[in-house]
Amino acid sequence: MKKAILKGASKTNMRLKQFPKRHLLLASSVAFSIVGVMAMLPSANVEAKRSEIPTTIDAFLPTSDDVTSKPNQSPFSHTESDKEEALARAKAIAAAKATLDFENKLGNWQSVKIQSGDNLSMLFQSQGLGASVVYQISQTPKYGSKLADIRPGATLEFRTNADGDLTQLRYVQSRLESIFFSKNDETGEGYKAEAIIMAPDLRPTYASGTIENSLFLASQKAGLSQRLTMELATIFGWDIDFVQDIREGDTFSVLYEEKYFEGEKLGDGNILAATFTNRGETYTAIRYTDSEGDSNFYTPKGKSMKKAFLRIPVDFTRISSKFNPNRLHPIFKTKRPHRAVDYAAPTNTPIKAAGDGRIQFAGWQNGYGNVVFIEHPNNIVTVYAHANKLRPGLKKGQRVRQGEVISYVGQTGWATGPHLHYEFRVDGVHRNPITVKLPDATPIAKKEMDNFKKRAELIMASMERYEGTLLAGNKATNK
Repeated sequence: MKKAILKGASKTNMRLKQFPKRHLLLASSVAFSIVGVMAMLPSANVEAKRSEIPTTIDAFLPTSDDVTSKPNQSPFSHTESDKEEALARAKAIAAAKATLDFENKLGNWQSVKIQSGDNLSMLFQSQGLGASVVYQISQTPKYGSKLADIRPGATLEFRTNADGDLTQLRYVQSRLESIFFSKNDETGEGYKAEAIIMAPDLRPTYASGTIENSLFLASQKAGLSQRLTMELATIFGWDIDFVQDIREGDTFSVLYEEKYFEGEKLGDGNILAATFTNRGETYTAIRYTDSEGDSNFYTPKGKSMKKAFLRIPVDFTRISSKFNPNRLHPIFKTKRPHRAVDYAAPTNTPIKAAGDGRIQFAGWQNGYGNVVFIEHPNNIVTVYAHANKLRPGLKKGQRVRQGEVISYVGQTGWATGPHLHYEFRVDGVHRNPITVKLPDATPIAKKEMDNFKKRAELIMASMERYEGTLLAGNKATNK
C-alpha cells in the first residue's frame, strides 16, 4: 500500500510541474477564495440546529455578575488557571513520553532464580552475555564483589537492550535487600551500583509460656521461632543455666517485633523486653539502644543483663566432669584435683572467649593439648584446653572480645573424648566456673539514664497491657 501511494503522488507532481508558474498561482488564489467563502456560509444542518448552540454552552458561560465585573473579558476566553492546567497537562504528557522512550531504550527485563551449583559466568551466559560483561560487573566499586557470593534462592534480574547490551542488573537478595547495577553514563565505561534497602513494617507481638518439659518445647508452643528462643536464652544466660537450672512450672513472657512488607510477614525482629521466672525468682530484661546506636539488654534499673564473663563458653551436650578437688583421674587412676569443668561436645564445636581480654598463650602444652589462655582485667585468667584446632591467626598479645570464637572442641592432650576443659582463675587461684560470682558488665551511662527510664516505663506498660488482655481472654475461654 505504501508503495502504491508513493507512485500516485509522484505522477501528480509531474503533471503540476508541466503548468507555467503564473497559471499555478492563479489557480491557487481562486481555490483559496472559494474555500474561504464556503467556510463562511452555514450548512443546512447548522441552520436547523442553530437554536441548540446556546443551550450547549450555557454551562460554560460566566454569570451576569462575572460579566458585569469583567466587561472586557470574552465569555469564551480561557482563565489563567485553565492555561496553567493545560500547560501542566502538556508537560506531564511530554515527561511520560520521555520516560517511556527512555525505558524502551534500556530494554526488557529477564529474571533468573539462582539454583544450587550456579555461578555468575553460567547465569550471564544464559542471557547471551560474555565474560567481558561479567568482568565489568564484578569490578563495580564497592558492590561488584558481592556477586562472587551469590546464593541459591536469590534472584538476578537482567535488562538488555535491542543490541543485546546489559544496561541494568538487579541482584535481589531478599524482599527487602537488593543491589542495583546500571551503565556508568558519567564515564561511559563499566557500571555503577547502589544498595536498595526497604524498611519493613514492625508490629509488636506478645507471647508467654509455662515450661513443662523444656524451654524449647514451651517456646514452640507459645509460637516463638527457634531464633527467638535462642535469643531469649542468651539474654538470661548469665543468670540462669538453661541446662541444669530449668524447672517445671518456670514461666516466661516476651514482647518482640514481627516484620511485615506489603502485608506479608517476612519474619521476626528484635526482642523488645522479656521476663523469666526461674525457681520463684523473676528476671526482667529491656532492650535499649543508646545515642551511639549500640543496643543491649538491661534490668528496669539500668543494670546490664550481661556479665563480664560468659557462664559457659561452649554449646555443650553434658558436663562430663565437674569441679572436684578430690577427683580420680580417668587416665592415670590416681587422685588428682580437677580444678575445672569439662563440657562434652561434638568435635569442632566452636569455643568462645568467656570475656574481653588478651591472649596470654595459644598453642600446645602437654596434658592440655591445644590450649588457649586469656588474661582479663582484675587479674582473672581463663583456660580452654584439649581443642582439636585453634582459630587461624590466633597469637599471643592479641585482643579478643566476649563471645569471639578462639578454638574448636577436640580431645588433644590427656583426654578420653571430645570436650572443653574450662578453668577460671582469680589471682592465680582456681575457682569453680559454675558457681563463681561473675562481675557485672558496664551499666547504663548516666547521660542515657533519663531516656532509658522513659523507654523502660513505656515497654513495661505495654507488657502489662498485653498480659492483662491475655489473661482476660483466657478467663473468658474457660467460662
